[in-house]
Amino acid sequence: MRVPLPAGFLSLPIAHRALHDRAKRRPENSVGAIRAAVIAGYAIEIDIQVSSDGVPMVFHDEELDRLTDESGPVSCLTAKELTRIELRDSDDTIPTLAQILALVAGRVPLLIEIKDQTQAMSDTDGRFEAAIAALLSLYQGPVAVMSFNPFSVEHMARFAPGLPRGLTTSAYDPADWSPLPPETCERLREIPDFDRTLSSFISHEAVDLSRTRVAELKERGVAILCWTIRSPEAETVARRIAQNVTFEGYLPRIA
Repeated sequence: MRVPLPAGFLSLPIAHRALHDRAKRRPENSVGAIRAAVIAGYAIEIDIQVSSDGVPMVFHDEELDRLTDESGPVSCLTAKELTRIELRDSDDTIPTLAQILALVAGRVPLLIEIKDQTQAMSDTDGRFEAAIAALLSLYQGPVAVMSFNPFSVEHMARFAPGLPRGLTTSAYDPADWSPLPPETCERLREIPDFDRTLSSFISHEAVDLSRTRVAELKERGVAILCWTIRSPEAETVARRIAQNVTFEGYLPRIA
C-alpha cells in the first residue's frame, strides 16, 4: 500500500538537517537546530545512523570526525557513548531519534532519512529499520521516511506499512559516489525501485530535476521533493518541477 505524504510536507519548506547555523551554535541535526526549526514553523529533515547497540541516532555522517572532536565510525559506539559526545560549535550532544521525536512532538512535519549502512546500497538484515519502525509506531504527528537505499525503504514498507515512505534520489555521478560501483550508480539513476518499495514520493537532487524519469513520476501524481536548495533564486528554479524544497543557508517564505 502506498501512503501519501501529509499536506504539510508539500506546503512547508523543509529545513535540511534542521535549521542549522554553526555561527549561532546550532550545528546540523542538533537539538538546537531542530528546536529553531520548530519555532520558525518549518518542516524538518533529519538523518539517522545506527549505534553499535542498534539505537537510531540523529547524525548525518558515518564517521564522527567532521562534526565532533572524536573520530571513527558512529556504528562502533553505543548509544550511551554517542550521547555523551558534544557536537562541534555547540553545547549539544548527538541525540537519539527517540529524543528528537519527543522534542518535535508532532508540531511540524518530520522527514527522516535512513542513511545507507552497507556502503553499496545493498540489502540489510532489517534490524535497523525495525528499530526505527518501533519508535515511529508510538509517534503522533506528520512523519515520513526515505532512504537512498531502496532495500531500507522496502523494509520500512514491511515494518511500518502505514507510514509514508519515499526514495532519496540523485544524478548518481560516480565521481561523487565512491566507493559505490559505477554500475550501481547507473542503475539507481533511473529510480527503478519506486514501485517495488511502494513509495509515494521522491526527494531528488535539485540539479538533476530535469531528468525524464522525474517528469514521468510527476505525471503519475508522485510527490516530488528536492535537495538541497541554498538561495531564493535556486528555489524559484526548483519549484518549476518540485512541489517542495529542502533548504539550508537562507530562510524561505512560508506560504
